[in-house]
Amino acid sequence: MSEITKDDILEALKAVTDPISGKDVVSAGMIQGLQTRDGNVAFAIEVPADKGAELEPLRKEAENTVFALSGVVSATVVLTAERPQGSQEQATPQAAPQGGQQTKPGQPVPPQGQGDLLPGVKSIIAVASGKGGVGKSTTAVNIALGLAAGGHKVGLLDADIYGPSMPRMMGITGRPNSADGKTLDPMENYGVKVMSIGFMIDEETPMIWRGPMVQSALEQMMRDVNWGELDVLVVDMPPGTGDAQLTMAQRVPLTGAVIVSTPQDIALLDARKGLNMFRKVDVPVFGIVENMSYFLCPDNGKRYDIFGHGGAKKEAERMGVDFLGEVPIEIEIRENSDKGTPITVSDPDSQSAANYRAIASTVWDKIEKATGGESRAPKIVIQ
Repeated sequence: MSEITKDDILEALKAVTDPISGKDVVSAGMIQGLQTRDGNVAFAIEVPADKGAELEPLRKEAENTVFALSGVVSATVVLTAERPQGSQEQATPQAAPQGGQQTKPGQPVPPQGQGDLLPGVKSIIAVASGKGGVGKSTTAVNIALGLAAGGHKVGLLDADIYGPSMPRMMGITGRPNSADGKTLDPMENYGVKVMSIGFMIDEETPMIWRGPMVQSALEQMMRDVNWGELDVLVVDMPPGTGDAQLTMAQRVPLTGAVIVSTPQDIALLDARKGLNMFRKVDVPVFGIVENMSYFLCPDNGKRYDIFGHGGAKKEAERMGVDFLGEVPIEIEIRENSDKGTPITVSDPDSQSAANYRAIASTVWDKIEKATGGESRAPKIVIQ
């Protein structure tokens, strides 16, 4: 069976007509974020914000059209709506009411209903930052490995749909398998279970998806993955305060959040926004980690505070949260992250590895305190 291509899909979709404009959905420019990998096809149809409900048949027709193509094993189609220009109302994205996915026999089928997305997971920790480039993913990986080193059953979810980094940082290649034909088995390395959209796409393929598709992808990586029994799931959040953050806060009971920042004022300003976002959705903030805290020159042993020093600790005091620790700029941390051998496993006797383990130990103490020793958080309600 030949691999289905984007051109094949777009050609087929020219037979689907938009009832509003009278044009086919391709020439009308309605197809957004088209992705295909190993026969799994996903895309969004952009429609007017106030026409979402009545255009559900259009979504279904497009989904059926693509699903019928030879070489397609699953089709995921959602409706998405931009806010009308000049409008002050927030447009509500319209997602497919039946899950927006068809799968052919022998392919994983997502269970119906909302329910508990992660029934075997006792606690969930979000590692977040207000901006990119502060080492959040590196911190998330090493906290997860530090927790695993403490004897806990740990999972690591890469929630950064647009910039997934866990496959490379955890040294994992290949695609997840499905033992039961219904759920995916997470990948695993260093004793930690891992799931990332990066396992499904080529490393250099951009994810040009709108909010509803990001939400759908996140939910599937929780609901349709056989995480098993975990003491803690560490979630590497994307930077900022957008769709992914709201999806996680609304759909799963987050036990707490860890904020990562560098010491300089501009990074702390964004970290403050991230911290306040979690407070607004009633997620406890466990504290702040200062990454790239200082540089210790390997040639002469002299210390340089490249981005300043102590800013995150002062910010933690100002915001009334704990300071969880600091990690220096270190060549070995960067090199080992790029090679997929995080420093907590490649050089466990180093000072930086000890710093990460200490942070992980503090995080675990906070998990136990937050859950009364049961490692289970209450459901989060957005008001």
